[in-house]
Amino acid sequence: MIIVFGSVNVDFVTRVDTIPRPGETVLGPGYDVIPGGKGANQALAARRAGAKVALAGAVGRDPFAEIGLALLKAEGVDLSATEKVDAPTGAAFITVDTKGENAITVASGANAKANASSLSKLTLSEKDILLMQREVPEREQIAAARIAKEKGARVILNVAPAGVIADELATLIDVLIMNEHEAAVVAHGMGFPSDTPENHARMIAQTRKLTTIVTLGAEGAVGWTDGVRRHIPAFRVDVVDTTAAGDAFCGAFAAALDRGFGFTSALAHGVAAGSLTCTKAGAQPSLPSSIDIAAKLKHWNA
Repeated sequence: MIIVFGSVNVDFVTRVDTIPRPGETVLGPGYDVIPGGKGANQALAARRAGAKVALAGAVGRDPFAEIGLALLKAEGVDLSATEKVDAPTGAAFITVDTKGENAITVASGANAKANASSLSKLTLSEKDILLMQREVPEREQIAAARIAKEKGARVILNVAPAGVIADELATLIDVLIMNEHEAAVVAHGMGFPSDTPENHARMIAQTRKLTTIVTLGAEGAVGWTDGVRRHIPAFRVDVVDTTAAGDAFCGAFAAALDRGFGFTSALAHGVAAGSLTCTKAGAQPSLPSSIDIAAKLKHWNA
């Protein structure tokens, strides 16, 4: 099973001609209210990719909680460790212009009260995977990782949003997933000189004795494990919206490991899922099914 310890948000998305500057007001024709949050997105991505999934986190005691959890509940994600707290459900306010550029403000709300103790409602073992991101407090991530390691579970951290990783957390990670920008931030925080994203991933892997993955957008993804480099090129797709492509990668990669695939195959599952997500608009609605991922992987296996 995959246990995701992470955020749940409701995304408010409005489209405008231009993103407002400080002090400026612009008008949009309307807005969409969409479930989001990196934790919820990755939990749903892993579930659609064929894994049994539980989400540990926090939502408010408000109507937005039901919106944020709706698709997870509908698709069978275990929400018994998602607690209701005295804070508003997390929200993201997203403005998108005609060129596809966006400006995002995230209000953490209940996510700031996510607590690792919620994992006690789940049964963890050496067969399980703990998947985390950086939209809940780092002290709770450390506590959650310790709980998982004590049970023999593997720990995956997606460094999103970008930030320096505390040494205490780094020692508990088995797999570190980053994009190009995040790899540079992590490497700088560890004292490494500026270099390419791939070299950052390699240096982190060698120094910290863990597996690293750097996603490279249209170039696919590169992974370093046990000193060996693995590269999976991106699949050719007609890109509509890149939102949640990284979350799709993380969820599908973890799901493939959970299903017993090796590292290289799991990397390919992640790249296929990320590529497919770019063909549809939105975050959670665009996350692909295991059937769609398998169909895309036929081209990789050929």
